[in-house]
Amino acid sequence: MKIVFLDFDTLGCDINIDEFKSFGEVEVYGTTKYDQTAQRLKDADVVITNKVVIDSNIIDNTSLKLICVAATGMNNIDLEYAKSKNIVVKNVKGYSTPSVVQLTFSIALYFVQKLEYYSDYTKSGKWCESEIFANLDVPFYELQGKKWGIVGLGEIGQKVASIAKAFDCEVNYYSTSGMNYNTNYNMLDLEELLKTSDIISIHSPLNDMTRNLLNYTNMNLLKNGAIVVNMGRGGIINEVDMAKLIDEKEVYFGIDVLEREPMIQNHPLLNIRNKNQLLITPHIGWASIESRKRLIDAIFNNIKEFVL
Repeated sequence: MKIVFLDFDTLGCDINIDEFKSFGEVEVYGTTKYDQTAQRLKDADVVITNKVVIDSNIIDNTSLKLICVAATGMNNIDLEYAKSKNIVVKNVKGYSTPSVVQLTFSIALYFVQKLEYYSDYTKSGKWCESEIFANLDVPFYELQGKKWGIVGLGEIGQKVASIAKAFDCEVNYYSTSGMNYNTNYNMLDLEELLKTSDIISIHSPLNDMTRNLLNYTNMNLLKNGAIVVNMGRGGIINEVDMAKLIDEKEVYFGIDVLEREPMIQNHPLLNIRNKNQLLITPHIGWASIESRKRLIDAIFNNIKEFVL
């Protein structure tokens, strides 16, 4: 059979895919534009795509038997049409949980510990000029006793909750669906969660109930010094409102996802004054080397199961 990777660059250049050659011919493209897709898949039996769209038009112009999504979300695949054409679609679940959780705490602790200030202070040589052994110009605090609010208490949210609990945080959550009744933690409405939390981390999908869930009106409820970490999807926080609020109030935002990715030129968040209140990472939460290795292994097994 012939296997085609359409956007291999999204998986990282350090990933080895030699084992896929055991299935037959493997063709690899770093990136693929939509108008290139059908041509590149014309002889393919299996396609592996992360973000490249496979819709009814692509399906009608190929002879695909299996679509492997190198992710959990499958919104780039016309699932119903694929099913009508007897094309199997397989995704991968759960591979990135440890990686996402780790970045969640990395971002939160970055703000809690004021690491940017103290790193810059030392690298600038100012510590060399000090008359005392320590510098405490910018107060930092402990997680112990703080209120950690979670938006979306699924698999990732529950793992974050358990680690926050290990730090002796009080953990509360808001259910975006209204259907999660986890009794291990306190469920609050969104307004109460925003008012009372010292740290809020978001781990929910983007849908009609979560789009612009955090906006200028309700984010004004955040207490001074509050930290918001978005590890869910861009669009859950209104980015224009976020930029405005950062320059009006002492609130801190750490975000790994944006509504449009890659980031657009002259994005409102690039023009804020209080840059120390913002940390943006380029959608890396899912992508530790271990996580990407688990992803590739799972894709390989999906093809193996299909062949057998």
